[in-house]
This record gives sequence, C-alpha cells and structure tokens, in this order.
Amino acid sequence: PYEQKLEEFSHFVYRDNEAEKFNGKWNQEVFQNNFPIVAEIGSGYGEFMLEYCQNHCEINFVGIDYRFKRSYQLAKKLSELPHPNFRYLRAKGERLQFLFGENEVSEIFYFFPDPWPKTKHNKKRLFQIPFLKACHHVLKNDGIFWIKTDHDKYYEWMLEELSKQNYFTIELQTRNLHEEMPEHFLALYKTKFEKIFLKKGTHTKVLVLRNKKNVT
Repeated sequence: PYEQKLEEFSHFVYRDNEAEKFNGKWNQEVFQNNFPIVAEIGSGYGEFMLEYCQNHCEINFVGIDYRFKRSYQLAKKLSELPHPNFRYLRAKGERLQFLFGENEVSEIFYFFPDPWPKTKHNKKRLFQIPFLKACHHVLKNDGIFWIKTDHDKYYEWMLEELSKQNYFTIELQTRNLHEEMPEHFLALYKTKFEKIFLKKGTHTKVLVLRNKKNVT
C-alpha cells in the first residue's frame, strides 16, 4: 500500500529506477539551478535530511532509502517544508553510479548503515570497494564523504576496506565524536538512531573522506 501512497508525492519522490534518467542532468533537468548536489544514502526517518536541507537552502539535497513505509512517512514531512531544495529517491545505494553522473555530487552522507553484524552476513555490507569506487566516480574532485556509525566492528571493517583503496584520503577519524569533537557539525545533527545509541552509552564513530580524482 505504501508504494501506491508514494504516488501522492511524485513531484519530488522518484521510485525504483525512475531517477536514473537524470544521471548527469540533475542540475539542468531536476533542480534547474547550479547549486551543489549532496546525497544521503540511507535517509531513514529523515531527521538529518529534514533539518540539513532547510538550514542549507544553497544546496540541492537528494535523499535515498529503500523501505516503503519509512519512505512514505518521510515524504509526508518533506512535503510540508517551505524550501523545495530536495528530492527523495526510493532506491538502493548500490545504484549510486547509475543515479548520478561522474563529478555530479559534491558531498555524500552515509549515517548509521545496516552493519549486518553476523559474520555470515558481512558480505552484504554496502561499504566495500565497489561502493567506494562508485562514490569516487560520482563525487567531484575534493568532494567529501561523511560517515557515522555506532557499530565498532563495522567501523573496523570500514578502515580495513579503506586500506585497500586509493580513491579517498582520510581527513578525520574518531571513535567518540560527541566527547572529542562536540562542536563539529556532525555532532550537532543527531539522527533518531543516534540519540538512542547515545542514551545507551554507545559512542558515535566518524570518518571524513576526501575524494581524489588524480589517483587510480
């Protein structure tokens, strides 16, 4: 039922592969401006998207998630915002390189992804070399990739994957964002999940990566 309900917001919600026709043409055909494009992979309940895109009207925000009910609930909230500087994609992060053209995105946000904690499920984790390659492709040179996770083992996995690649340099890393960098903008925006984790005493782990186009 939520798939059908999303049709109500078809002026800013694109489902499945609908958005892939805009690959390389988001500024011209969708937003019709030259503002920087930022993408959030896994927008979840939308706390970050709702607040950030309204605090930054000088950007074009593209949120991405795949769950129908959650997407519909977020779309209802987005429809009430005064500044329409956003689009929402009911799509998978694995399709990133099909959604955006080369050098089309200025920043990527990737907050509290599913850690797939069981060892037999680790292979389902999105954060692997093919995903990093896709992010490298769509990001501009010197574009920023912002990452937050509560999961210690997934954080270690990310560091291991980063040791295998030469697409990004690590600009910042911390295992305790809110105690070590309480004034950092990543600490000022807290998602629904993050608030729950913090109440339980779980630290927020952060990686900030800078894209480098002059490497292979």
